Amino acid sequence: MTEAKAAPVGERRMVTGDYAAAWGAMVSRPDVIAAYPITPQTMIIEHLAEFLAAGKLRAELMRVESEHSALSAVIAAEATGVRTYTATSSQGLSLMHEPLFVAPPMHLPIVMSVVNRTVAAPLGIWVEHNDTMPQRDTGWMQVYVEDAQEALDMILQAYRVSEHPEVQLPTMVCMDAFLVSHTIESVELPSPEAADAFLPRYRPVHAVLDPERPMVLGAASPPEYIQEVRWETDLRMRRAAEVLEEVDRAYGSAFGRSYGGAIETYRLEDAEVGLVTLGTVTSTARDVVDSMRARGEKIGLIKLRYFRPFPADRLRDVTEDLRAIGVYDRAVSFGVGGPTYIETRNALYDSHKVPILGFLAGLGGRDVTHGDVELMVRKVQAAGARGRRAGGVTWIGTRGVSP
Repeated sequence: MTEAKAAPVGERRMVTGDYAAAWGAMVSRPDVIAAYPITPQTMIIEHLAEFLAAGKLRAELMRVESEHSALSAVIAAEATGVRTYTATSSQGLSLMHEPLFVAPPMHLPIVMSVVNRTVAAPLGIWVEHNDTMPQRDTGWMQVYVEDAQEALDMILQAYRVSEHPEVQLPTMVCMDAFLVSHTIESVELPSPEAADAFLPRYRPVHAVLDPERPMVLGAASPPEYIQEVRWETDLRMRRAAEVLEEVDRAYGSAFGRSYGGAIETYRLEDAEVGLVTLGTVTSTARDVVDSMRARGEKIGLIKLRYFRPFPADRLRDVTEDLRAIGVYDRAVSFGVGGPTYIETRNALYDSHKVPILGFLAGLGGRDVTHGDVELMVRKVQAAGARGRRAGGVTWIGTRGVSP
């Protein structure tokens, strides 16, 4: 994140990531909120209920019987032309799998916070990205945040990107379980007035459900039309890649915090090798870059923020001078490697003839240490020194498996 000079537009407090997400949702002024409790997301909705009881929020808060019902409820509400919000995690997102496909082709710009948590089995409540990344082809945008401030800021940005007339797609704001959701940090909480200036009231672009003008949304369709619907969703996702950059710049002007759009780079200007990360591991990797730079080693960091739309063009631009690239994942596509590694290798295949290595670590919530990250970098440096195009996936910190 780059800091820009701007007057304070809120109050600074020590809060959890869940509280920050709830505040971001509150000042976005949704009209309908529906959710079902699941650790470690539950506190987001509990905080929103507190805001509602205190008169800080005016919305319909729906208590539903499952996550499937929660998403179905906000889909129906959004179809009437109002702004909506929901939140979930892990198995809850899995239960939403069916209705996830409904919102994008219906042009419903829903925003949902997802607290990334491992999906059973084995049962676990700690961070993993195997809940959201398997949903990458549903048509939802996905942004992964590093800390509580970003979790808040991306909700406001997500609404403005999603509601853009040429996008009209839903967004998941993904935050690491406990490392973000329950960690207390210093966060600037924007005032409702500042949020209103950045995010106007929602004005639906398309026709909405209205008893006075009956219509059908989400109806069955013959093959003659469905392929065009898929093409249009793809087109909107590609347009979103441009819009999110514009929105991030506007947010920087309004609040003094800009995140670089889809990608943020760190000490990459003269780097020989680079490591791609996303989520909270980025903070650890930034420290590793600093310590290795202090020893004269030219390494850099690429913080991938948006996984959908995947920023292939920008990734090619920022890595064009590197001799080797490493890609970190906290999710696994079994038998192939991490989803981020797969996407990066695909994006760079035609343009970069350098080694691209994948690394899997931190699955199930295991700590990713400075030593783990430095080991990743050492392997990337060695691959760069060999100078031939190569790849492969390494499991870091896995008992019984040699790294």
